Amino acid sequence: MKCPNCKSHNYQKRGVRRNSRRFVCGDCNKWWSVPVSESSLAIDRGVAKRLIVTPDKHVPIADDRAMSVVAQAIEIIKPDCYIDLGDILEGEAVSHWQWKAKKKPPLEYIVPRIDKELEKANAQIDIIDEALDKVNIKEKHLTIGNHDDWYDKFVEEYPYLPRYAFKNAINNDKRGYTLHPMGKLLKIGKLHFYHGHLYAGLYHTANHLRKFGCNVMYGHHHDIQQNSVTHVDGVKSAWSIGCLKDMSSEANKWLKNRQHNWAHCFAIVDFYNGDYFTVHTVVIVDGMTSLWGEIIEG
Repeated sequence: MKCPNCKSHNYQKRGVRRNSRRFVCGDCNKWWSVPVSESSLAIDRGVAKRLIVTPDKHVPIADDRAMSVVAQAIEIIKPDCYIDLGDILEGEAVSHWQWKAKKKPPLEYIVPRIDKELEKANAQIDIIDEALDKVNIKEKHLTIGNHDDWYDKFVEEYPYLPRYAFKNAINNDKRGYTLHPMGKLLKIGKLHFYHGHLYAGLYHTANHLRKFGCNVMYGHHHDIQQNSVTHVDGVKSAWSIGCLKDMSSEANKWLKNRQHNWAHCFAIVDFYNGDYFTVHTVVIVDGMTSLWGEIIEG
């Protein structure tokens, strides 16, 4: 960031005002404000802020027991904010991959399949939203994933079917998620969140650190991984927090029975004292986990 008046990088933060951070330029004395989220403002004020972060669900093929564990955990944790890292939808009915070796059928065949998939998908999303409603969570973010984007791609091909755009497919007017475009990072405090599809490889957390140069948490790869690096301005880390989808070979026929290293997981993030945060990754094994000394069974 730089001063909007003289373009100098010599500026200082001067507290918060309403929903904005205030800054002053050390060269021209210009004051300006930058709008930020309520979570970031709470962190600036030194107030502890607790987030729960969930990765790829691929509804309607989310794992029912893992989803139940997360819903129960939400009621125990009572977070201040909820972040969904995307690929909340599987999108098989709108996937272009399904027609790779076949002739694409008419819409009369495709649309009923989409409606059936979305009916089941939204019922699974309701499991999480009902838990969030019970603990009165108002701040909800969703960083759009590549599978979610298939719905928008479908509407680009059939612009007269806007009801299948992603935000409409998940009934977001009712759910109230703040949607973040695919690939754009959501920043809260000193931690960034996004779907995770930009950088891959065996050590994708190291690749993310190398490319982004900041603390980042993501899903997409369906495995659990962490990597850290120390720069002159401190330690930075990257977290991959698994998935919540059905990991069976029956639900993932495209793998052709290949083995994988996926795992069910979610994360709890506590922000405090302005510059600090801690990450607690909670692994779910066979539909069970332990949280704060309590066994949760899905």
